[in-house]
Amino acid sequence: MILALDIFTLVLVAAGLLFFIVGTVGLLRLPDPLARLHALTKADNIGLGLLVLGLVPQAVVAGGVLEALKMVAIWLLVQLSSGAVSQLMGDTAYGAAMAADPAAPDRSAHGEEPAP
Repeated sequence: MILALDIFTLVLVAAGLLFFIVGTVGLLRLPDPLARLHALTKADNIGLGLLVLGLVPQAVVAGGVLEALKMVAIWLLVQLSSGAVSQLMGDTAYGAAMAADPAAPDRSAHGEEPAP
């Protein structure tokens, strides 16, 4: 039973680390800030979820139900905050691109407010 739990943890933590590595490669290789942000946020959210999913059973078996709940709470807070932060960063990057290129299409034509 413990061996199966250890293998489960190892597989999920390795998969989570793989998602973190892919997100980092996307951050370094993609051409513009919006594509980098998209790759990084998706990969990091899935990677952290897999890490937490792999570590929670180990914490419960070790008698640390409170620690397991803390890990889940941290993951949920990251999920809630990453969407808002990504939106703000993307809007700032888009606004900077609009200011740098006056020939770029106007966002207000799509019913959106221009970036400050």
